[in-house]
Order: sequence, then structure tokens, then C-alpha cells
Amino acid sequence: MPMLQRRALRLAIGAAACLVVSYGLQWPIPFVAPVLAVFVFASMERPLTVRAGVGLALVMLLATGSGLLLVPFLREAPVSGVLMTGLCLFLAFRHGLRGGNMLVSTFLVAGVTLIAAAGSADGALAVTVIGTLTRSLLLAVLMLGACHVLVREPHLSPASHRKAEPHEQADWMALRATLVVMPPFLLAMADPAAYLPIIMKAVSLGRQSCTTARGAARELVGSTLLGGLLAIAFWLALGLFVHLWMYGLWMALFSLWIARRLFRLHATSMSPGFWLNSLVTMIILLGQSVEDSATGKDVYQAFLVRMGLFVGVSLYACLMLAVLDIRRTTVPDQEQLSR
Repeated sequence: MPMLQRRALRLAIGAAACLVVSYGLQWPIPFVAPVLAVFVFASMERPLTVRAGVGLALVMLLATGSGLLLVPFLREAPVSGVLMTGLCLFLAFRHGLRGGNMLVSTFLVAGVTLIAAAGSADGALAVTVIGTLTRSLLLAVLMLGACHVLVREPHLSPASHRKAEPHEQADWMALRATLVVMPPFLLAMADPAAYLPIIMKAVSLGRQSCTTARGAARELVGSTLLGGLLAIAFWLALGLFVHLWMYGLWMALFSLWIARRLFRLHATSMSPGFWLNSLVTMIILLGQSVEDSATGKDVYQAFLVRMGLFVGVSLYACLMLAVLDIRRTTVPDQEQLSR
């Protein structure tokens, strides 16, 4: 079996396994585990050593801790707190773009935004989110190792290193990603418990905006719409036989369908970021619908509201990228004309 096919199969198995474990153990916010698993399996070609796994967990604790440090400022001096949050996001995105680990950058962004928003409203909610993120990350890392045992590589290739962006380009892209994430973060400050999925969606969009080429910002909206359609199809399929194991099996099937396109096994015109964002969107929307069903809410009305917010956030991200890119190309042209 070719290497990319093995990676796609491992991603599908890993996402499904994390979903079954998190829901089976009744963790708070259980859909976070498969979301983090998707990021881990998409970013890492080989299993982590014990030392590297512990280091990644410490990075998550550092990220959540930085979010807690922002809480007093957000409560007592909101303007300063928001500016400090924006600075932290900018530095986190720039770390990944300048050659750092993009997965670590994503965890830093998620930790800062989720914990800061949750802690500004309720300390208990912040502790719950910290525990969920840490447990989910450890589970994803363990599943990465287990899936490499189940689906072995004949020869592990040397770890590939992503090319760092030039400093000026990295700073510009980090600024774009920060401006994409900040408005959903401010929206979540009004009701963190209800809008945490919006922050997770914004983090995914911010990560995607770091790799989306100029003129391809429409992928942000397209991947959101595709994720919503897949969530609807998944929900209808799950309704045929409602059981945790079927939930996991359907997750493996849908994840495998997307993973084949993510790893270019099935040639498409869309970028890997498009397919990754589609899968993350599907998991978030579906996970929230399952939670709504368990609490007796109107699933379809809640889905429509949430999907509308997701599309709105994606449209804003698309508009922001277009405006900033136009501005960046216009200013140098004016400088050349003045010379």
C-alpha cells in the first residue's frame, strides 16, 4: 500500500477512534477530540516519541496558561485585554509561518482564544475547556502511535520540514490570520458557552488563511458549505441506526472520503487546506447537533443558526483576505508610480 494511502487510512481510523473514546467516556465537549486528531494526523507523518508527546502536552498547557493570564485583563480592562489577545494571536501565527511547527501554532491559537473567552465569563468553564483540550490532545497522540502500529510503514521516511516564509511575507500572513480570528473571538465573549464552536471554526479558517494563495479566498466559503453538506449527509446516515459504534464507523467512512482528497490520492482542483477545513467543519457541526439532540433542543433550527454563523465568519474571512491583498498590491504600485 502506498504511503499516502496509509496516511489517509490512519487519519480515518484515528478520527473515528478519538470520537468513540471521547463520547464513550462522556467527556465535556467531546467533538474536540476528533478535531484535534484531524490536525495531528494531517500534520504528522510519523508517531511521536514519549518525549515529544510530553513536550506537545506541555505546549498545550502553556497555551492554555497564556489564555488564563489574559482573563484578568479582559475582565478589568477589556480594550487592553483584546489588544493583548490580538498580539498573542499574531505571534502564534508568525511562529508557524517563520518555520516553526504549524501544529504547535494552531494549538497556541486555540488555547489563547478558547481559554480567554471561556475564562472571561466563567472560571469553571475555562477549567473544563483546559481539561478537554489536554485530554483530547493526549488521546490524539496516543491514537497516532496506535494507528502506526495497525497500519505500518515499511520504511519511515525522514521527517519533512516545511519551508519557512520570508519574514515580511510571514508577518503579513500572520496579520491576515489574526484579523480573521479576532471578530469571532469578540463575538464569543458575549456568550462563550454558546459560541465556542465559532472560535474553533475561526481557528481553522485562520490556519487555512496562512496557506491560501491570493485569489483563492473563495475556498474558505466553499469548504464551509461542503462541511455543512457533509454534516447533513452524516446526520441522515446516522439516523438509520443510532449507536455509538455506528457513529464511529460513519466517521471513519466520511473521514476516509475526505482524506483521500486531502492527501491527493483523488486529484481535485482544491487545496489540501480546503479539504482539511471541510472535515473540521463537518465534525464541529455534527458534534454540536448530537449535543443539541441529547439536551432536547431543536436540532434543525440550531443547525441552521450555527451554519449561518459559520458562513458569515467565512464570508468575513474571504472579504478580509481580499481587501488586505488588494491594499498590499496597491500601495507598492503607487510607490513605483511616485518614483
